Amino acid sequence: MRMRGSTVVRGVAIAVMAMAMAGPAIGACKVSKLAELPVTLIGRRAMVDAKFGTHDTRFIVDSGAFYSTLSRASAAEFGLSSTPAPSWFRLRGVNGDASASIASAKDFTLAGIPLPRVSFIVGGTDTGTAGLLGQNILGLVDVEYDLPHGAVRLMKVEDCGNVGLAYWAAGKPYSMIPLERGDGGPWKPHTIGTVLVNGVKMRAVFDSGAQTTIMTLAAAKRAGITPTSPGVRPVGYNSGLGSKQLTTWIAPFDTIDLGGEVVPKPKFNIADIKLDGDMLIGFDFFLTHRMFVSNANHLMYMTYEGGTVFGLTPTGARTTGGEKLDLTDTAGVPTDAAGFSRRAAVFLSKRHYPEGLADLDKAVAMAPTVGRYVFLRGQARLANGQLLLAAADIDKAAALSPDDNEVRLLRARLRVMSRDPAGAAEDMKVADRTLAAGSDDRLRLAGLYDSIDQPEGSIANYDAWLKMHGDDADRATAYNGRCWARALLDRELDRALSDCNTALKLRPGSASYLDSRALVQLRLGKLDAALADYDAALKANPRNAWSLYMRGVAERRAGKTEAADADRKAALAINPDVAKRAARYGLDG
Repeated sequence: MRMRGSTVVRGVAIAVMAMAMAGPAIGACKVSKLAELPVTLIGRRAMVDAKFGTHDTRFIVDSGAFYSTLSRASAAEFGLSSTPAPSWFRLRGVNGDASASIASAKDFTLAGIPLPRVSFIVGGTDTGTAGLLGQNILGLVDVEYDLPHGAVRLMKVEDCGNVGLAYWAAGKPYSMIPLERGDGGPWKPHTIGTVLVNGVKMRAVFDSGAQTTIMTLAAAKRAGITPTSPGVRPVGYNSGLGSKQLTTWIAPFDTIDLGGEVVPKPKFNIADIKLDGDMLIGFDFFLTHRMFVSNANHLMYMTYEGGTVFGLTPTGARTTGGEKLDLTDTAGVPTDAAGFSRRAAVFLSKRHYPEGLADLDKAVAMAPTVGRYVFLRGQARLANGQLLLAAADIDKAAALSPDDNEVRLLRARLRVMSRDPAGAAEDMKVADRTLAAGSDDRLRLAGLYDSIDQPEGSIANYDAWLKMHGDDADRATAYNGRCWARALLDRELDRALSDCNTALKLRPGSASYLDSRALVQLRLGKLDAALADYDAALKANPRNAWSLYMRGVAERRAGKTEAADADRKAALAINPDVAKRAARYGLDG
C-alpha cells in the first residue's frame, strides 16, 4: 500500500511460502480446517449465529475477550442458572470493571456445531447480542480471522515448525508478528504482539471486538501525542464491558509498523483506559486483513486485503522494492442466499453500498420468503439514503417476520420520524409483548415510548431494563429516561429526583439530564433549584426550545415576568409546537 510516495506494506524478511489446505506444503507441514464459522458483519461487529436449545441468537467474535461472556439478561432468557464468581474476580473492559457470575450451557450450538458443555462469564455491559465469543473457544486451536470474506476458521497445524502459515498468500508478501505466550494458567492468553508507533514499541492487543483501534493516554504520550497535541480532537465516549463511559479523542500519528506492514499518517482513538497492553488493534484492522493466529507457535501471519484502515483509504500497496501488489479478491462467487448476504455485509461495513445492495438483491431473489434478507436490504438502503425503498423493505420484512423485534423496533423508529405515532405504537406494542423481560432492546423501546409521549410505557421498560443491567455503561441513559417520564406524569417525584441525581453522578453536566432534573424540581415547587438546572442545561445547549420554554415557566412562577416572556418568545421561535406539548402535561407558561 503506497500513499504519497511512502511504503505502507513491505515484504517480511523471510521468504513467502504457499501451502495447500489439508495437504503437504513444505516438507511434512499440514494445515487443515477443523471448523468454519460463517460471520456476518453488522456495522463494526463480526457476528456468528448460535443456539441455546431452540433459542436462536448471535455472538460477537471478540478475540480480545479472554473468555466467552453472556449478559445477565441473555442468561435469564436462555434459562441458564449462574453461580457468583469469586469475590476477587471482576469482569474488566476498557471502561472499567463489573461484577460477574459463571454459567454453563449443556445444549449450545455454534454455527451449527454442537458443543456439549460450554461455560460463560455472565455480567458487564449488554452488547445488544447474547454476548462475546472469546478465547476459551477461539484460542483452543489455531484460528484464522478472515473477516474480508465473512469467516473465522478454527485450524489444525501439524509438523509445520517455523513455516509461514499465510497459506493463501500464494507468493505475495505477508507480515509476521511474534505473539506473547500465556502464563500457563487456566485462561487462554490474549493475542498480543509488539508494534511500533512513531518508532516506539507498543504492546498491541489484536481485538476483533473493539469497534475501532484505541490507545491508552500513557502510551500515546510515549509516542509524543496528548489530547492537546495539534490535530487531536474529542470524538465522544467509549464503552465496553465495564460500567463507565470514557472521554475519547482521535489523534494523528506519524507511522505504525505491524511486523513489516508500515502505515504512514494513521489516525486512531486515545483514551484514559486500562488495558493488558498499550493499545487495541480493532475491527477496522480485522476488516482489511486476513490473519492466521498460530497459538501453537505464538506467531501471527497477515496480509492486507484492501480497504480503509486507521482512518486512511490507500489506493494500493507496494513492497519495499516498489513492486505493486495485486489486491484483487480471488474468492469464489457465493452460491446461495446466505453467502451473498455475508458478502454484502462485508461490502456494507466498508460503505460500498452499490456492491452490497447488489448482493442483497441476489439473496432476496434466491430466498424471497426469508424476512431477514429483506430486512438487511432495508437497513442498507436506509444507510444509503434511500428512505422510501428502505421503508418498503422494512414493511415487507415485518409481513414476512411479524414477531421479529429488530424489524418492529426499526419500523417504529421510522414511523416516529415520519410523524406516524399510531403506527409506531402498533409496532412497539408487538415488541413489548415479545421481547424478553430483561432484553437490552427494552432500553430502545423505552426511548421510543418517550418519543411518542407515552411515559407509562417508558417507565415499564426502563424498570425492566434496569433490573437486569445494574452494571451496564448505559444505565445513566435509563435513569435519566425514567426520571423524565416520572416528571412528565408528576408521579413519584422523590424517586424521579433520585434517578436524575444518579444519572448526573454517572455523567456530570449532561444538558439533557439537567433538563430532566429541572422539571422534577419545578414539579416539587423548588423554583431556585429548577432555575439553576435550566440555566446549566441552556449553557450547554442554548437553542433547546423545551429548556427555554420551561425556564420561562419557572421564571413566571418565581415572579420574573420579563425574563419569562423573553424565554417563551425565544422558545416559540425555535419550535412553535413546544407550548402545546407543555400544555399536555399541565405545564402552561
